Amino acid sequence: MVHERPVKAVVLLSGGLDSTTVLAKALDDGCEVVALSFRYGQRHSRELDSAEAVAGHYGVRHVVVDIDLSMFRSALTDKGTRVPENREKIGSDIPDTYVPARNIIMMSVAAGLCESIDADRIYIGANVVDYSGYPDCRPEFFEAFRRMLEVGTKAGTEGRSIRIETPILNMSKADIVRLGKTLGAPLSLTWSCYEGGKKACGRCDSCILRLKGFREAGYRDEIEYE
Repeated sequence: MVHERPVKAVVLLSGGLDSTTVLAKALDDGCEVVALSFRYGQRHSRELDSAEAVAGHYGVRHVVVDIDLSMFRSALTDKGTRVPENREKIGSDIPDTYVPARNIIMMSVAAGLCESIDADRIYIGANVVDYSGYPDCRPEFFEAFRRMLEVGTKAGTEGRSIRIETPILNMSKADIVRLGKTLGAPLSLTWSCYEGGKKACGRCDSCILRLKGFREAGYRDEIEYE
């Protein structure tokens, strides 16, 4: 009897609401998952504790890569730059929390890990509905990256290019919360706040969008806020 090789996937796991829901989706899709997180000098390194907790909840292998992006201009890597708060038109421009080329770097590492462990696909929790306006979260970016993988990797040149899965790309934050709840994702373990405090600030873009999602989905957010 010939046994089919299990579908392996690398899931980019920040520890937040979106990436945790996507990890749950990859598992629900039947994938054998390796979770990939980054310690890149982010002020909200608290999210890595959540990533570890989520990976532990599911019992999946968790790889944490250290890449120092502190030289990049961003409110997330420069503690001297203030994180924008209470913005009225979130998503209308590119905010100071944008980390230059972050998804390009992280997706590249994920692709290298895929080739190294014979994984077939990358899952990422990017979203273009309720989002901060980052250019590397748009469909055009992922289509361009897919084409790059076809010509820039061994897997691609051999006709088995790594797939990029963006299951929540066009969902509202409320729909993401509902999906996470339906899949039984441990949303109470997640962290979304851009500040690095013991409690979420409730004022940064990420907190505002998260709270909006839970409110519109009809659920109470179980994490603590200031």
